[in-house]
Parts: sequence; structure tokens; C-alpha cells
Amino acid sequence: MQLFYNPELDNSATQFTFNQEESKHISKVLRKKEGDILNITNGKGYVFEAKIITADPKKCKAQIIDRNKKHQTKHWLHMAVAPTKMNDRFEWFLEKATEIGVNEITPIFCDHSERKKVKLERLEKVIQSGMKQSLRAFLPKLNTPISFKEFANQEREGLLFIAHCQDEEKLDLKRRVAPDKDITILIGPEGDFSDKEIQAAYDKGFLPISLGNSRLRTETAAIVACTTVAMINNG
Repeated sequence: MQLFYNPELDNSATQFTFNQEESKHISKVLRKKEGDILNITNGKGYVFEAKIITADPKKCKAQIIDRNKKHQTKHWLHMAVAPTKMNDRFEWFLEKATEIGVNEITPIFCDHSERKKVKLERLEKVIQSGMKQSLRAFLPKLNTPISFKEFANQEREGLLFIAHCQDEEKLDLKRRVAPDKDITILIGPEGDFSDKEIQAAYDKGFLPISLGNSRLRTETAAIVACTTVAMINNG
């Protein structure tokens, strides 16, 4: 099964026309023809089953023959992660976190961040690719990058956690997580959060967590956190 994505497709649609890029992919690469079935999601919970009625590489058209509404998870995982120095590592995190089931992502710029700028359009495409690859019906929400200070000052509900490398008492994330809860997890840059940032997070109610005995890269720590939350909620 291959999943296509279009955010403008709604529950009332009866037909759908793919853009030129997707039309060429469908007819030339996948070699689909009239009568073949495709699956499309709008990233908002709906998966549409569509039959090709015109297999034109410039303008492929399909008729909606069925639709299925998926249910959102009872928990909501919001990952606030500092972009890594190497773009491909942060993109790897976005792709894998989407496949695992993250709900919301905010890139945060910290005191020790080596990267202070990201291309949001590129990151959106990576997330869309991860959603289609994993056949998920919900597209994770990607927020505009902001500073750590701005993020920390926003009001939040649910369980709040921060993963840092300072030597102090922490509880394993798997012992902190409870199923069906809203969860926000802060993951810092390669140089870790600054002392000032850690204290600011504590002042806002964030609790320190451990992700294991090893010192992990930013993107690895973020994936371990996503996986832990997914296992607690899907176990």
C-alpha cells in the first residue's frame, strides 16, 4: 500500500486531481492505470480510497470510492528539540519520530545551539514523507522555531520533562510517563542546555529525566524519548 497526501481533501470530496509531480509518479514510476486503487490521506485523520479514472502523467484524476476516519491517540506527545549542527541528523529525527507517532514538534534555539536557523518548508516535507511511509493518517504539527526562553514561558499542561546531561538525581522516563496523558519533553543541543535554561525549566515545572546510562546525541535522545512514550501508551 502506498499513501498519498493532500491537506485540502475533505470528507465531502467525490473526485481528486493529483498535481503534475504526483501524476507523473503515479503513471510513469508506479505504472498505475485506469481502474487501479490509490490511498490518500489529508493528514487530519481521514484515509480515502480512490479509483483512477484518468491516468494522465500531467493530470491524474481519481474517484473517491471509500473513506475511513482514524482515531487520534489519547495521549499527546510534544517534543521540543534543538536542531542539530548537521541538518540530516535533525531530519532523521523528524522522520523517525513521525513514524513512531509524535503529535507535535517545536524546534528550539538554545544558549549552546550551533544552529540558529532551519528551513521550515524542508522540515515539513520530511514529516510528510515519514507520515506516508508509516501509513499514518495524522500529520504531526510542526511549529515555527522559537528560542528556549520563549518556549519555556508558554503556559503548558500535562507532564513536563527535560533531558539534560548534568550529574544529578533523575528518574527514568519510563517511570515518569503515564498513559493517556499530554506530555512535553525538552531535548537540548549538542552542548546541552545551559545552567540558566535548566533552572528556568525547573521553575516552570519541568522535571529531570534519564533516557538510560549512555550519553546520547540530541537526535538519538529524542527518538528514545518518543519510543518510550509510544511503548507506554501502546503496551
